[in-house]
Amino acid sequence: MQSKRGRPRNVETQKSILTASYDLLLEHGFGAVTVEKIAERAKVSKATIYKWWPNKAAVVMDGFLSASIARLPVPDTGSVLDDILIHATNLVRFLTSREGKIITELIGEGQLDSGLSEAYRTRYFHPRRLEARLLMERGIKRGELKKNLDIELSIDLIYGPIFYRLLVTGDPLDDSYVQQLVMNAFEGIRLD
Repeated sequence: MQSKRGRPRNVETQKSILTASYDLLLEHGFGAVTVEKIAERAKVSKATIYKWWPNKAAVVMDGFLSASIARLPVPDTGSVLDDILIHATNLVRFLTSREGKIITELIGEGQLDSGLSEAYRTRYFHPRRLEARLLMERGIKRGELKKNLDIELSIDLIYGPIFYRLLVTGDPLDDSYVQQLVMNAFEGIRLD
């Protein structure tokens, strides 16, 4: 939620805009949300929104993230296996919740809207990926994972199947699946 334009954001106005965009997203879906509707609901001008966000996709993603960030804390249990298991489980629980299902819609809409796909990649997926990277780097430092571990590939190995089920197969995503997925992945990346 960085702004490079205009004056610093008024916190209350920003909160009002983010809440309005999130509520409209939940009520009507991304396609029906407009900057005009966000401005009307937040009781601000469209110019105020465009002063702080480059497009509808950016403000909607920031509204979504503002509402959902508390549901995805980054664990630090002292065990990389436990941390990744908690992180991946929390992600799956969120993705399968009413609010989390919006991600599926946003990914679908993003296939036709490059601004939206850029917004969800930079504002949602890259931060989640950085969290997973941090967890694995801690595991390497503590001697729990192989020193020469390809972290990016390992993240794909663990988190990729979650999105494959979410977006392609529609197979169940639950705690049991995450447990099995993480345990199997760790067979290859854990230090023996």
